[in-house]
Amino acid sequence: MSHLAKNYNRKKISFKYGKGSYLYSTDKKKYLDFVQGIAVNSLGHAHPKLIKTIKDQSKKLWHVSNAFQIPEGEKLAKKLCKKTFADYVMFQNSGAEATEAAIKVARRYFYSIGKPNKNRILCIKNSFHGRTLAAIFASGSKKMTEGFGPKITGFDHFSFGDHNSLKKKINKNTAAIMVETIMGEGGIKVIPDWCLKELRVLCNKKKILLILDEVQCGIGRSGDFFAFEKSKVKPDIVPIAKGIGGGFPIGAVLMNKKVASGMVPGTHGSTFGGNPLAMSVGNTVMDIVSNKKFLNNVKGLSKYFLFKLNKVQEKYPKVIKQIRGRGLLIGIQLYKDQTEFIKKLMNNQLLTIRAAENIVRILPPLNVKKNEIDLAIKIIEKVCSQIK
Repeated sequence: MSHLAKNYNRKKISFKYGKGSYLYSTDKKKYLDFVQGIAVNSLGHAHPKLIKTIKDQSKKLWHVSNAFQIPEGEKLAKKLCKKTFADYVMFQNSGAEATEAAIKVARRYFYSIGKPNKNRILCIKNSFHGRTLAAIFASGSKKMTEGFGPKITGFDHFSFGDHNSLKKKINKNTAAIMVETIMGEGGIKVIPDWCLKELRVLCNKKKILLILDEVQCGIGRSGDFFAFEKSKVKPDIVPIAKGIGGGFPIGAVLMNKKVASGMVPGTHGSTFGGNPLAMSVGNTVMDIVSNKKFLNNVKGLSKYFLFKLNKVQEKYPKVIKQIRGRGLLIGIQLYKDQTEFIKKLMNNQLLTIRAAENIVRILPPLNVKKNEIDLAIKIIEKVCSQIK
């Protein structure tokens, strides 16, 4: 028997090693991995530059306390700020920690300017911001919060696309609006550019902060370094994780100078966040993914993949309801429950994962090859033909 806790319903498959877009199972089967640790392995499995970085750094230094300066972290923070809207970065270990820290930053900012009652965060109902206590209540999901009371207060919710509700929910205690630029777990729903612009205008008008959660959709996943860049909007706070480590645990909160002013010594900490080994990996990922040529290639691959998927939908309109997404964050919405579809894909050696609203989520590495997309399309089309 397994002594692992039963909080995951794991598929009865395990892997011995991976290479690029592929995973090789312990029973010697080869799988096209379009989960990639849920948008984590941005450069696929066993990328040679990441292997070299980890090998080189592991011989020098793994971990020191944040009581000391960490040059590798200084270097990565500088790169992130130079590439984005941010002036300051706080490193964490995961997306959940990053969103928790983002909430703290927003509340602490208003506290620091003498407005401690401005401490409520407005979020989309049934969004996803992580699995910690505050994050699940921020998400407003009944399923995720069930059994974890008492309720963590300080969060208000509006339905996706309901702009009237959003405006009505803003009150004198509202500190920030926090949304995922592209909702991942919530069903691969893209917030339109015009909506992001209106959110920025609204936040400016109400003198509140805009937090854009890019844990899943950031770091090149959308085809831009950040998904919000296409809208030309500048947020105040952005939590990131997943892709920035290329498979190594890294999270971070990016902040402008204004909100960062509240985070004085002693207001937040992390034992492992920003350790030299993680920061070295992050620097290597950053150098590759932030390159304009690399991001343009992601956009090209996305355009090709989405075109092919829409052709499959045209062929099987009674199976596929809608193709969603941007970049290489793609969702296939089905009419029937996605469980059987995902299982059949896996039986044909294509790995995918579910999302809300009956979505099959597709998350290839950002350096996926065109012929690997063709193989995935072939498998998806085959499975569509088997659904009655």
